[in-house]
Amino acid sequence: MNIIRIPVLSDNYIFLLHDVNTNQVAVVDPAIPEPVLTEIKKLGADLVAIFNTHHHFDHVGGNKELLKYYPNAVVYGGIKDKGRIPQQQVFLEEGDTVEFGDRKADVYFVPGHTYAHIAYYFPPLNELDWGELFCGDTLFAGGCGRLFEGTPTDMVNSLTKFRNLPDSTRVWCAHEYTLSNLKFAITIDKDNPDLQQRYQQVVGDRQKDIPTIPSSVKIEKLTNPFLRWDNPKIKEAMGLNEPERVFGRLRGMKDNF
Repeated sequence: MNIIRIPVLSDNYIFLLHDVNTNQVAVVDPAIPEPVLTEIKKLGADLVAIFNTHHHFDHVGGNKELLKYYPNAVVYGGIKDKGRIPQQQVFLEEGDTVEFGDRKADVYFVPGHTYAHIAYYFPPLNELDWGELFCGDTLFAGGCGRLFEGTPTDMVNSLTKFRNLPDSTRVWCAHEYTLSNLKFAITIDKDNPDLQQRYQQVVGDRQKDIPTIPSSVKIEKLTNPFLRWDNPKIKEAMGLNEPERVFGRLRGMKDNF
């Protein structure tokens, strides 16, 4: 399964999954249709699935138009998003699986950013391979999504699921927010050498317009304060101890950063 990263709008990423054996594609969170259609045409492929993580328009805005060209494609989303995702046909819950090509993805229910948010995790095919996590706006490189419809407790529980995935999991989040996230992170966790190194790398990459996505679970656990709510230095910086309160204060500070 090849993954094609398509930058769109000001900072979104759409991900096109290509099964080379069948020449079929699936798309994750198509914000707009045109660049997806262009990539599919280049491949001469057939779109068979649209995997939505949540209902926000910059994740589902391309659904209807894509189905005009590929009417047999199946639209997936969370069961709690029923009525909010255009053309949704499959309503997924925690523990469900979806298939694409020779891969199966586990579905995680990860509320916080929205109350219905889900994520798709494709486990690796072997011990040398990457797992692939499509997490929408729940986890970002160096950060996490705003709490539009959820609570700090919701988000801590959701991010714990991601934190428990293997380190060798690539994180395909839907926005290029990494530099701004790390600028905030460094004010909280300034003595973290892994974070310092990552920040310098990302500064250089963005100056050259190099994407910072995908990240990895390993990198996020080392450098992302929103996965480090139980780290003693983070708790000390927040002046709190309980995970949900530490996280809640972090998120509030980031909202006003």
